[in-house]
Amino acid sequence: MDDDTGTLPPKQDFAGWYNDILWRAQIMDVRYPVKGLYVWYPYGFAIRKFVYYRLRDLLDRDHEETLFPLLIPEHEFMKEAEHIKGFEDEVYWVTHGGMTPLDVKLALRPTSETAIYPMYALWLRSHADLPMKYYQIVNTFRYETKQTRPLIRLREITSFMESHTVHATWDDAEAQVEYELCLTKEFYDGLCIPIVISKRPDWDKFPGADYTMAVDAIMPNGKTLQIGTVHHLGTHFSKTFSITFEDKNGVQQLANQTCYGISERCIAALISMHGDDKGLILPPVTAPIQVVIVPITVGKRHDDVMAAAQGLEGDLKAAGFRVKIDTRDIRPGAKYYWWELRGVPLRLELGPRDLDSGKVMAVKRTGEKMSLELTTVIEGVGQVLSEITKVIRGRAEEHTKSHLCAAGSVEMLNKTLNEGNVAVVHWCKGRSCGDQIEEMTSASILGTDVRSQYVPDSDAPCILCGKPGKATLVGRAY
Repeated sequence: MDDDTGTLPPKQDFAGWYNDILWRAQIMDVRYPVKGLYVWYPYGFAIRKFVYYRLRDLLDRDHEETLFPLLIPEHEFMKEAEHIKGFEDEVYWVTHGGMTPLDVKLALRPTSETAIYPMYALWLRSHADLPMKYYQIVNTFRYETKQTRPLIRLREITSFMESHTVHATWDDAEAQVEYELCLTKEFYDGLCIPIVISKRPDWDKFPGADYTMAVDAIMPNGKTLQIGTVHHLGTHFSKTFSITFEDKNGVQQLANQTCYGISERCIAALISMHGDDKGLILPPVTAPIQVVIVPITVGKRHDDVMAAAQGLEGDLKAAGFRVKIDTRDIRPGAKYYWWELRGVPLRLELGPRDLDSGKVMAVKRTGEKMSLELTTVIEGVGQVLSEITKVIRGRAEEHTKSHLCAAGSVEMLNKTLNEGNVAVVHWCKGRSCGDQIEEMTSASILGTDVRSQYVPDSDAPCILCGKPGKATLVGRAY
């Protein structure tokens, strides 16, 4: 696993490609001796840093960041029966302090409602305190019994953003749900990841929610990956934890709440959506290194080329680009492979002939080559990075569009799924028909109220019973 010079499996073998790219491109090391726990390499963690910078910037517009404890007392955790039923098989329990049994067992948070809401009950007093909008980015622990997969299904989620908001009315909370969905669209648009939003069926909503809006990406093999959720909690948790406020008339009212989550699955989607047979392809906004300079040093011109490369590096850094010169004593071809694997958006090759012509060779990670004038290289690099972003986004949109397929019969539904697509069917929203659809296809009803430019909101007879139905997504999910 220490040798990254081999060839990646083709992306068509998505599972093999994904597993290999994580260590070859130095994203995550899977060799930690606890199942479902993984170690971020520095390069992978740098990608995480730039992704989460963007997420924080968006949230900080109307949220405030905070931090709650990892450990939750059993009596608080067990207060909310429906919520706990959704997590009871996934909880890690701390039962000892050293060798001493604890009087009260402590749960490692699988999610933080039961850690946060007892404090909200203390903090909220009056309608003047509303709305309350706080978030944290933390690790959470879930005892996954399914096959674990780095960044996708873990026992330690290392980068879980969870927002918890409190509002005076149900409608105010609904408006917050819509706002957070807009934030999510903006976040993923910056990562060039097309998303599909839908309302999960009641049996698949967050335990304790009035309803759940889910955000999915379509992976290269046609499976869906849930990469965000927003839940309208109504007064469900405020009843349990006595989160009340005095309204303008002096009457005590139950608060309405939302919660909203995005995990490092966003990075799994980033890697999977854009990469190719050569390795990662990173949108410039997320790339730890946006431009790599490879000096082509030959004979007596070595010093001239190096001086020019260093000058170029300084100019680009001063202009705000993230830049690195590769001065390693290895062949240029090996350097090209190294940086292509790691997804650096732009490579600048600078040799004696380039110096003489006053140009530098620019090679986009998306495949195109061109010469840039050294006298206007700052403007040129900025323009090229914008073009790279546009190409990456266009390819991802085409992938998503091509994998959303209408199916008007059960036979067509199975065919669509087996060909590696997500199906759009019409469903009456009845549990019986929903169970039959899932049983016949070994797939999941992802949701109704679909929000995607590629899926029109339409009415038609249910694919099974013929009653009035709504456009519904059906897919095989991670």
